[in-house]
Amino acid sequence: MKEINDNSVKSPTSRSAEWFGKSDKMGFVHRSWLRNQGYPDDYFQGKPVIGICNTWSELTPCNGHLRDFAEVVKKGVMEAGGFPLEFPVTSLGETIMRPTTMLFRNLAAMDTEETIRANPLDGVVLLTGCDKTTPSTLMGACSVDLPTIVVPGGPMLNGRFKGECLGSGSFNWMVKEKTLVENYTAEDILEAEIGVARSAGHCMTMGTASTMACMVEALGLTLPGAAAIPAVDARKKLMAQLSGRRIVQMVKENMKLSKILNREAFENAIVVNAAIGGSTNFIVHLLAIAGRIGVELKLDDFDAVGSKIPLLVNLKPSGKYLMEDFFYAGGLPVVINELKNHLHNHAITVNGLTLGENNSKPVCYDRKVITTIDEPLQTNAGIAVLKGNLCEQGAVIKPSAATVELMKHGGRAVVFETMEDYHARIDDPDLDIDADCVIVLKNVGPVGYPGMPEVGNVDLPEKLLRKGIKDMIRISDGRMSGTAAGTVVLHVAPESAVGGTLALVKDGDRIELDVEQRRLHLDVSEEELQKRRVSWKAPAPVAKRGYVRIYIEHVQQAHLGADLDLLQGGSGSEVTRDLH
Repeated sequence: MKEINDNSVKSPTSRSAEWFGKSDKMGFVHRSWLRNQGYPDDYFQGKPVIGICNTWSELTPCNGHLRDFAEVVKKGVMEAGGFPLEFPVTSLGETIMRPTTMLFRNLAAMDTEETIRANPLDGVVLLTGCDKTTPSTLMGACSVDLPTIVVPGGPMLNGRFKGECLGSGSFNWMVKEKTLVENYTAEDILEAEIGVARSAGHCMTMGTASTMACMVEALGLTLPGAAAIPAVDARKKLMAQLSGRRIVQMVKENMKLSKILNREAFENAIVVNAAIGGSTNFIVHLLAIAGRIGVELKLDDFDAVGSKIPLLVNLKPSGKYLMEDFFYAGGLPVVINELKNHLHNHAITVNGLTLGENNSKPVCYDRKVITTIDEPLQTNAGIAVLKGNLCEQGAVIKPSAATVELMKHGGRAVVFETMEDYHARIDDPDLDIDADCVIVLKNVGPVGYPGMPEVGNVDLPEKLLRKGIKDMIRISDGRMSGTAAGTVVLHVAPESAVGGTLALVKDGDRIELDVEQRRLHLDVSEEELQKRRVSWKAPAPVAKRGYVRIYIEHVQQAHLGADLDLLQGGSGSEVTRDLH
């Protein structure tokens, strides 16, 4: 075994060569310490260095299998002549972290960005799964703009309970109703708990995790067909290995993220999200990603581009089936092909082919799961963006998950000032509330909670559930889980904690919702609202130090993607100073 000498060192021709390709002291330092892991000379002589960004964590159940997946990706990278180096970043476990993973999405994005920029990487593979792990790592990668490919970890197998399929996430929101109304016993709930998440992978409903996997495929950042493959299906490992091979070639082609993520790619993602009945969380994440890569995208674009797209995918929470069924039916390629007249089919993707070329000949094996564009499950199913004096900068609702009869409705407000206030009073038998009322939840926005948690789809009062009421209008400045359903108005901006009109709503005020007219109106005079504004006092900040204080002081409102203002855009990949 020989050391690298002046004759064997190649002059820098790639980003990683600025670390490994020099014959000076720093070249010696950068190479010699990595040699303690046994890498041979040729690994430092011009091989593309591929960073495998791993969001694996035992605290992130949905990503618990990604440690193994990294080895599969490495195999593909080495087969293609690359030098793989795995690194960890902040992992965000949706079902574990308090108060909400959304508080830490921007922190994970910052971690990803700075780790990529600071290290000798020529290209990146993002291993993602649970809700925020996809947008956070992609946001960070966009701010560096190297060749990047995404490997989604895949959904769990269908949950099972007493002979029926259960959707992880979706069943959570029914536990109260099942217990109170359908007489589920503690043993029933335990059996469901054990059977609802029975394999590796993320939620198998069309919740946020599945939506994010479909989003990156629609954006052109995965190999075709990657989104729906179950985590435990051997074809998922095959996809990971092929992605490892492909990223090496992408580096040679200098196929950076900015060459794929243009305005047309974002419009494609919006159209596809409407057709699959994707999560409303898609909006804040896509807006944040666009802000990082420098594509102009506004909240109104989600309505203008996607609201007239029909619903084609019959998955919970908007339908009946689950992601395993979606994969067997043909997966996202079938949907993309059905939407070809609504998409920019010439948009380039990571494999070098266009979106249209990748999805020109898919076969649908089950039209109960994926319908045709001519006979959809629902017309005009995309996200609706509401405006009005209660949401001057916008609010959103997901029509495919709402109750038709409530899409145009007026009712008396029942107001909860905080999440704690809601928990304390919602099941009080003396609470003055009926099915026609509108539940208003304040101070759960980006600043107010902080972190904009998934609490917008709050449970209904026990006394109304016992009467058979299954849905009511609920309005908040928070989010809701992509696994949830209901006539829920979300992302109200400006939020109540910064003085938005939502902060001024009082019990008994009349609120009018008209989704067809895109209207959300508080029926209170401007004169009265002005009086209330004068007496309103902002809540005290919930943190005085650390990341949470930084977040509160710099987070943008929901209509801008809830990124930190100081993280918008990118700093690129160049690092001009060495460590000595």
